[in-house]
Amino acid sequence: MPEKSPVLLESGTNELEIIEFLLGDQRFAINVMKVKEIVTPLPITKIPHSHPYMEGIIELRGEVLPVFDLAKALCFPASAHPEHDKFIVAEFNKQKIVFRVHNVMRIYRISWTQIEKPSQMHQGLEGQVIGIVKLEGRMLLLLDFEKIIADVNPNLGVNVQQVKKLGKRERSEKRIIVAEDSPLLRKLLHDTLSEAGYGRVEFFENGAEALRYLQSVVADGKDIAEEVQLVITDIEMPQMDGHHFTKRIREDERLRKLPVIIFSSLITEGLRHKGMKVGATAQVSKPEIGELIEMMDSYVL
Repeated sequence: MPEKSPVLLESGTNELEIIEFLLGDQRFAINVMKVKEIVTPLPITKIPHSHPYMEGIIELRGEVLPVFDLAKALCFPASAHPEHDKFIVAEFNKQKIVFRVHNVMRIYRISWTQIEKPSQMHQGLEGQVIGIVKLEGRMLLLLDFEKIIADVNPNLGVNVQQVKKLGKRERSEKRIIVAEDSPLLRKLLHDTLSEAGYGRVEFFENGAEALRYLQSVVADGKDIAEEVQLVITDIEMPQMDGHHFTKRIREDERLRKLPVIIFSSLITEGLRHKGMKVGATAQVSKPEIGELIEMMDSYVL
């Protein structure tokens, strides 16, 4: 895999690197931050009665990892040239998963502002596309890998049962702002936070929209602490990612005292420093909703 650009070791630049890969003739993309390595296919051990999208397991450097047939999951034909197939070893949501793809092309460095949100009109893959990237006359589809995995095993997603383990909850009147681009996650967070007693939660589709709202609140001199008590943000979002959003809050003297919790599948030991550098108050890995709520309690109750 090509080396990552040194500039992206910086945090809050609103840039990312994506890896272009193929399923048939269609071009897709995955955030480099999710990718551990790319390898040629290894011998697969099949698991009886496993999900149709799961090819089986492999051993890679002493780890046993599941292999996921991405073409089958997206209803694409099998590889016409299996000799070109590649395994993308990914890590997110505190787990490693291997995705079989038909070929890997190259890495691009782009801005989140170059990523368009798919409209409901052309969102054809059951909500599995989170962004459309136009590059060199081609379109790359940025996939929602978390949703694809959750479709196979819902237990790997946000689970309201985690809230019930926290015991009896009091209702809170604290106002929470959430920046999250996934409609599925917005619905799950709405239901889960409501169950946890947080009924005054307002959602925005990306960091840019949430920042504009926060700036509008303080534009006429209001104290932000009286209007909003906490911000929760994803990292991967079109237009403005969560790191840049957090950085912009910290750079604005009217907003900087707001607590900001980053809630993302990209919270790993190797990436946690990025959130710290932009001034995140706390960071919680998806789908640990119970941990998120306990963190919220500590800052707003």
